[in-house]
Parts: sequence; C-alpha cells; structure tokens
Amino acid sequence: MRLGIISALYEEQQGLVEAMERPYKLIHGEREYWLGQLWEIDAVCVLSRIGKVAAALTAATLVEKFGVTHILFTGVAGAGDKTVQVGDIVVAESLVQHDMDASPLFPRFEVPLTGLTHFPADHRLGARLMDAAQSFLDNDFEEAIDPLEKAAFHLSRPRIHRGLIASGDQFVNDREHINGLNAALPGLVAVEMEGAAVAQVCHELGLPCAVIRTISDNANENAATDFMRFVKSVAARYAFHIVRRFCLETEETIVQASSEAAGV
Repeated sequence: MRLGIISALYEEQQGLVEAMERPYKLIHGEREYWLGQLWEIDAVCVLSRIGKVAAALTAATLVEKFGVTHILFTGVAGAGDKTVQVGDIVVAESLVQHDMDASPLFPRFEVPLTGLTHFPADHRLGARLMDAAQSFLDNDFEEAIDPLEKAAFHLSRPRIHRGLIASGDQFVNDREHINGLNAALPGLVAVEMEGAAVAQVCHELGLPCAVIRTISDNANENAATDFMRFVKSVAARYAFHIVRRFCLETEETIVQASSEAAGV
C-alpha cells in the first residue's frame, strides 16, 4: 500500500510531513510531494491548491508518477444540511460536481460521456475513516483542541456524518445557494471545492479513494468569518489525529492479513 494524502491548503495538512519518518521532497508540476513513512504506512503528502482542476491534476500525478495505490483527501467544508454543525466530521459516501451543468445535452450534474452524476468513494476506506474519526473524538478531541478554540467555535459534542459531498469551483457563502443545492441533491452533507474531481480521477483510473472533511462553516453569509483561524487551530488538529489513527489501524489490518496469509 502507498497512500496519497491530498489537502488543498498547507494548514489543512500541518504536522503530517513533520511526523514522517525519513521524508524527502520531490517537486513536480509546481507542487511539493513529500515521500516517507507515516506510522508505518508508505505515504506521499501533497498540497493540491484550491479547485477541481488543481485537485484532479494532483490526484492523477500521485497515481501516474508516484505510484500511490489509495488516495485520501482531507480538509474543510461547509455544511450541506442544517443538521450538520461546525466542528462535525463528514466522510464521503459519494461525490458530485454541483457546478456541472451541460444541459440540455446531458442531465444536470452528469459528467458528460461518463453517464454518472455521483462518483462513489471507496466503502472500505470510508469505514476505516469513520472508525478513525470516532476514535479521535473518543480519545483525542478533548486534549487536541485548545479550550479557547472550543469556546470560540462552540465545539462541544462533534458528530460524524457519512453521505453526499458536493464540489464546485465556488466558495459557497449564500443561504439561497445552499438551500437550492439541498433541494436538488438529496442527502447532501457538505460542500467544498475539490473532492468530486479527485473521486472522478480515481474512478477512471480504478483507484480507491476517500474524502474526509471537518465542517468549518454553515455555507452562508458568515462562512468567511474566522475561516483561517478555524483551519489552523481546529481542522488541522482533526486531520492530524484522524490520519494518525487511520494509518495505525490500517497497519494493524495489513499485519493481520499478512499473518493469516502466512498461516501464522
């Protein structure tokens, strides 16, 4: 297994490169790819920058040049439903490009010539992420997040959601817009700017992928308020601890499978 870990912003991946064993850097396509071991898992960390094209290029490069076998996208998102609150965690079950509309040639949201509107995330990776996120909330959350930040962002009992994530080249900060997406996309739990592009690349290249997001805002007119503060002081801590637990649990699964195959 070689795990590719993508984030759009430096702050969303803070601490992961520092946690790598024997890291080394390769530059390709104006991006820095850091290769090394993350808690015994062979990994490549990279910042895609913001937007679907940037994310798709990064994902394809991870596969074609760096030989990753699985891709994980971490970062922040806006809430896609009123039941989803700031500080909650969302794991994608499927992803859609909410700004894709080639009608009347193709139905709204359908990526032309694929026959698909929704691209599935890998079920097994998603289940492992759900477990890792729950372990984080049960064991790490209280100490990982500063009490001042918990109070500032009203973080008390974060929850985990699994469902549809919508991506588009727009920062959604309009109540009417998010209400329209809710009406058009049943089961929507989050909106962001990269995940569906990564999911399409992985689908077309036959690679398992997973997307996990920390909810930073309610995708309304207040979405930009203290956004970077939240990313640095909350979302980065979430991502670090969840990826850590994901890698540790994945390594245990690999060791166990190897032992069983060897008849131990």
